Amino acid sequence: MKDMGDAGLRIGGDAGRGTRVRVRFDERIVDAYEGESLSAALWAAGLRAIDATGGDVPARVLFCAMGVCQQCAVWIDGRRVEACRTPVRDGLVATSAPPRDDAGR
Repeated sequence: MKDMGDAGLRIGGDAGRGTRVRVRFDERIVDAYEGESLSAALWAAGLRAIDATGGDVPARVLFCAMGVCQQCAVWIDGRRVEACRTPVRDGLVATSAPPRDDAGR
């Protein structure tokens, strides 16, 4: 994902937040809060586009945020999921590209 820096998008204080957790996206550790989606956590961390091909095709960006467009597709535990519909949990590991053994399928 392309890093746009800290945009300060999270609400201040503890109003309505779940427990703070850490997730890993590719090689980056991201702070998140239980109850938010993976895409919301990535967006709040300044990650704006998924570039799983190294620039060969245009990067995918968060578009509909409701699981229809599939622009936010990521892989967790070898399964393809939409980041906007995936709640974060402590220790979650997601990747922008499929596992190597699935890349040719």
